Amino acid sequence: MTIAAALLLAMQVGPNPASTPPLGAPPELEEQRARSAAASAPRTAQTPSRLVECLRLAADDAESAYDSATSWRANARDAERAQAAHCQGLALVRMERYPEARDIFAVARGEVGDDNPTYRARLGAMAGNAAMAGREASAAIPHFERAIVDANIAGQNDIAAGLEIDLARALVAAERPEDAMAALDRAREAGPGDPRAWLLSAKLSRQLGRLMEAQRQVEQAAVLAPRDPAVGLEAGVIAALANRTEDARRSFESVLLVAPDGAEADRARAYLAQLSAEGNSPQ
Repeated sequence: MTIAAALLLAMQVGPNPASTPPLGAPPELEEQRARSAAASAPRTAQTPSRLVECLRLAADDAESAYDSATSWRANARDAERAQAAHCQGLALVRMERYPEARDIFAVARGEVGDDNPTYRARLGAMAGNAAMAGREASAAIPHFERAIVDANIAGQNDIAAGLEIDLARALVAAERPEDAMAALDRAREAGPGDPRAWLLSAKLSRQLGRLMEAQRQVEQAAVLAPRDPAVGLEAGVIAALANRTEDARRSFESVLLVAPDGAEADRARAYLAQLSAEGNSPQ
């Protein structure tokens, strides 16, 4: 680690917190944003050209892609039925018809053979993400759980770790924070080098009032992603809740240093102004 990186890391996380009570809960830090199901399209050398063409069409003309995929599916057999449904689902996502997309992705997953668990995992993830985009967190949970099983069968630890994070988001939205923390524990175990798992764990630990645990987790997130403004912002909130005002100030200032024009910088400036005006933690 360079000297500059070490200094930035110290600004982000500060020293370990003292045993002081929380001063109140800050607002959510954009934890519940649904991610597009489109990002999960399979990327293997065996991907059929017809599916690739359909997915490209969906990006430009979702209605035409849906019609084309529907016609394709009507005449398809075996594995091609799942591929056609895959394209139908993506087109439906583009048209923001999320419940229909969720259902067709689930159908597609069921049509993929047991010999391709990685593709099954991706289609299950798409079903879960479509449900999240439609603000149906409870409906998303079983889709993510099945996708995790598929990913583990395939031996795809990276995919499994990302799906555990998706599951944790759904569980938080469904007001099941302890189950969400368990999912994040599994995500960190499957992908210990993924800073997202550590950052989301820190946020959830902080929301549950476990500030010592949150501090440890945000420190690890900062080791893995020392220039991520979201890490600096979260570290500042944790420090403020622990009554470590100067550490909080340094963390918020680190956000302005690495990303002065981002959304996190706007939050950091607001928190810094509040610290200066009230001598208190961000509300």
